[in-house]
This record gives sequence, C-alpha cells and structure tokens, in this order.
Amino acid sequence: MAKAWHLTSRPQGLPTHDNFALRDLPDAPLEKDQLRVRNLWLSVDPYMRGRMNDAKSYAASFQIDQPMTGGAIGEVVESRMEGFAPGDLILHMAGWRDGGVIGLDMMPNKLPAEALAAGMTPQTFLHNMGLTGGTAWIGLLRIASAKPGDTVFVSAAAGAVGSAVVQIAKAREMTVIGSAGGAEKCEWALDLGADAVVDYKAGPVLPQLAAALERLGKPGIDVYFDNVGGEHLDAAFATANDFARFAICGMIDVYNDGKAQEMKYLIRTIPARIRMEGFIYTDQFIECMEEFYADMGGLIASGAVTMRETVHEGLEATTDAFLGLFAGANMGKMLVRI
Repeated sequence: MAKAWHLTSRPQGLPTHDNFALRDLPDAPLEKDQLRVRNLWLSVDPYMRGRMNDAKSYAASFQIDQPMTGGAIGEVVESRMEGFAPGDLILHMAGWRDGGVIGLDMMPNKLPAEALAAGMTPQTFLHNMGLTGGTAWIGLLRIASAKPGDTVFVSAAAGAVGSAVVQIAKAREMTVIGSAGGAEKCEWALDLGADAVVDYKAGPVLPQLAAALERLGKPGIDVYFDNVGGEHLDAAFATANDFARFAICGMIDVYNDGKAQEMKYLIRTIPARIRMEGFIYTDQFIECMEEFYADMGGLIASGAVTMRETVHEGLEATTDAFLGLFAGANMGKMLVRI
C-alpha cells in the first residue's frame, strides 16, 4: 500500500516534525484518465513552506490531514490515461508519497525519451530541466532582461536556483557575484564560474558586496536575482546602477517568522530608477517552454551547466530533507530518492 506525508497542523514559525504524519493511502482500481505510479524521486522546495499556511497565494494551501503534493519523478505501473503506458517515466505533482493513483490534476508529463537516451538522468527534470532551472532561466533572462556585459548579484548562489543563475549568466558573458553561506558553498559558487563571492555567514553582506565590486572594477550591479530577501535585498538596493533590474524569486529569510527587515536603501529605487518584479515560474513557462528546453538542454550537454544534488534516502526522510532547506543543509538541489 502506498504511503504519503500529510500536514497535520499549520506550523507557527519554522516547521517541526510534529506538523507532519506519514500515513497509508487508500488503494482503488483505476478509473478513466488515471495512472498508477511508483515514485522514484521527490523534490522539496522552499515555496512549499508558504503552502503550509492558511492564506491566499499563487499556490493552493495544503489542507490539514490531506496528502501533500510537489514535484516528483515516477514510473507508470498501470494506465487508463491516453498516451501513457506501463514503464513510462513521468514528471508529475504527486510528490511527498511513494506512489499511488494520480489523475490529470497532477499534471503528468512523459520525460523526453531522447534526453534520457542521451544520458540525462530522470531527476534532472526536478532541477536544471525543471522547476529550479526554469525559474533561474525565466527570472534572469525574461524578468531581469539580463544581457552580456551585465553585472549580476545572486543570493543563495549554492542553492538549486541560484547555482543555475550563476552558470546561465556566465554562459552569456556576464560578471557574476554570488552570495552563499560558508567557505564550502562559496568555493562551489566560484567553481561554477562566479567572479566573486560574498560569505554572508562571515559578516554583513553590503561591505563584502561593495568590496567585490571594487575588486572587479564595477561601479555597481545591473541585475539582482533575489532568493533570500532581507539584508541581501537591501545591499542590492545600495549598490544598484541606474536602471538596474531586480528579479524577485524568493525571500526565504521571512518564510518562517514573517518579519521583514528594514530596508535602509529602498529609497534608491527612485533616483536609480530600479525596476523590481516578483515572478512565478508557471506564469511564463508554457510560452517559453520549447525555448527553455532547447537552451538549457544544450547548456547541460555542453557542460556549461551542472548540478550538485543533496540526496536523502527513502520516503521517511522527506521531512528531514524539507527542514534541511531552512538550515542551509543542501548544496545544489535537495532531493529524496525512493
């Protein structure tokens, strides 16, 4: 019998294991337009924290005592859905479980056979060829309109989205300053091609960012890709060139306590004519999906874009993996292998 993680209570602040329970899923015969799947890989992502609140947002809230959902790679075991057959590998949204029956509402899509035949691993469609890579690509190139020669500052540069931003920017001949927490993560950001790094655990962000710009001979930043908010966002306001563009992807600093930091340099939005835009991956993905797959697929095939995976083993480890996102426990993409 399949099992799934359920949200049993709404977290107050940082979630704990007490907010979740692993329970059996009822078994049932397949109906029309349904698949029975066996999950192989699960994705956990910071945006899921917002879904644990009872609040209106771009993604529906998780319901108490109901199975949670998220990105997953699974194998079709049985099919009554046109176009799908046993053995197909699919990307779908019925994560946080080891399998079960899913319908069209879980948005199943077959993984491209040609990509798999060329050696791309299935879980790549949960990171660089999926949500995180697509978020990086759309945010940098569509929302921030980044172009060759720009100076880009990206927070959480050793995370799944941030590491993709670093590499896409370098592939397009931009100067990149990445921020990460700790020497190991900063070293990885440099290995990915970042021209300079800020270690936010070593001291305040703004002086380090200003010093990096001086070393690189740059007057300021043209693009800020925000995954963090707080001190990083304020430092970006302080160092922005005229007509800088900010792509606001996430603000993990405030996901748990909801307390936004005072923005001392927000006023620079006006004289510097900064354009700041929040965005959601799904808003633009359909219209640019083919371009993204072609571009990112080529970057991956050439070695210009790579990914490190932090893998937890087994469905029981899913909550550990999720909570680890807020403790900085991941290098690259956080995944659960079933």
